[in-house]
Amino acid sequence: MFDFLFQPWPWYVAGLFIGLTVPTLLIVGGKNFGISSSLRHLCAACLPTKVPLFNYDWKKEAWNLFFVLGVFIGGIIAANFLSNGEPVQINPKTTQALQDLGVTDFSGLMPNDFFGTAQIFSLKGLLFLVVGGFLVGFGTRYADGCTSGHAIMGLSNLQWPSLVATISFMAGGFLMVNVILPQLLKLL
Repeated sequence: MFDFLFQPWPWYVAGLFIGLTVPTLLIVGGKNFGISSSLRHLCAACLPTKVPLFNYDWKKEAWNLFFVLGVFIGGIIAANFLSNGEPVQINPKTTQALQDLGVTDFSGLMPNDFFGTAQIFSLKGLLFLVVGGFLVGFGTRYADGCTSGHAIMGLSNLQWPSLVATISFMAGGFLMVNVILPQLLKLL
């Protein structure tokens, strides 16, 4: 009866549910969708300081922290109880392209060649996780929002800055995957 929960959903169904999050948040609570702002709220709550970025009434945005917690718990439930046990299906062309770059272990949700325990504590892990995480965080702050906030919420509100940010995110992703990543993997 509930077998559909254990199978991957088509993009148009999952996308519809993600898309419906935006009007639901707006209609039910007058809230804007975005994930990156939750880190700011968490920092403002935990680090009471005179830094202007964190000097605001974060309690008015506490709902966002519960939203992110729900996303996290939902991910744990889906991974542990709603998985069909089969490996993630990747397009054969993508698999071949990754193998050409030296990525060979596709046994988990993310390639162990990058995200395995041994790799996290290597120079490659330091570069990809710490430096990459810093760049993503800096970009998110510089763009005044993350990909989900701009691409889902901002575009649905027809905001010009969100269109520019989304185009920049996509261009940066294409540049990273097709130009920078292959060069980094050759160096490391």
